[in-house]
Amino acid sequence: MKVAGLGFRRDVTIASLREALLAAGGFEGLAAVATVSDKADAPALKLLAQELDLPIKGIPAEILTDIVTATQSEVIKARFGTGSIAEAAAIAAAGCGARLIAVRAVSQDRMATAAIAEGDGE
Repeated sequence: MKVAGLGFRRDVTIASLREALLAAGGFEGLAAVATVSDKADAPALKLLAQELDLPIKGIPAEILTDIVTATQSEVIKARFGTGSIAEAAAIAAAGCGARLIAVRAVSQDRMATAAIAEGDGE
């Protein structure tokens, strides 16, 4: 299962989310989008998921803290205990054996990040 993990600021636009996802490798073959649970109901994320006809997987913050990421944001690490919400959410949602196939990409306005992982979905 291929999953896009998304990290973003609360006032993100769908355009920023789309741009970050395209920079990370695009929409093709995705089974879901994922983010930290407390942002899973963000309007822009819901619009993107609807546009792509994909479910949103909300990952509890405490699960993300245990996931080692390829890239590191000191701000995110201090707040969530992981280096990248996008990478950690993608890995967590993709299931057992998940591996990153696209590291964190950032939208030009720096409002959104995206990463893609692939796993067995379990």
